[in-house]
Amino acid sequence: MTADVETATDAETTVDADCVFCRIINGELPAYRVHEDGAAVAFLDRRPLFHGHTLVVARSHVETLTDLPEESVGSYFRALRRVTGAVERGMEAAGSFVAENNRVSQSVPHLHFHVVPREYKDGLRGFFWPRSQYADETEARRVAARIRAEI
Repeated sequence: MTADVETATDAETTVDADCVFCRIINGELPAYRVHEDGAAVAFLDRRPLFHGHTLVVARSHVETLTDLPEESVGSYFRALRRVTGAVERGMEAAGSFVAENNRVSQSVPHLHFHVVPREYKDGLRGFFWPRSQYADETEARRVAARIRAEI
């Protein structure tokens, strides 16, 4: 499958020689690539939740979303948006689930989003996390204030 390749316009690409995703990006390890451009490389997950489950990996080695340089955010998310639409259309899916982990549950410490094609009643309901509630409005306001203070 051929991918459109755009010229890299983001900050200088960094590589970690021990990172499995960097090795895939550099062609040292095989993967079923579906897209690549200056910001991202997308390929099928080796252990998919459903057929078409795709990983959209930052071309430059950064571990988490918060490590992605601000000047790279737009181009990375344009690639993610493009791949998400392609997965939905290509798999004739009703929708998709797009998810990313920062450190906790991140099996490969290299920024990547999972794009999973979804169908109604496909079995993923409640698959990820149990839900909770705030004790009251005071607790919710206190939590919102803590987060706001960090922005």
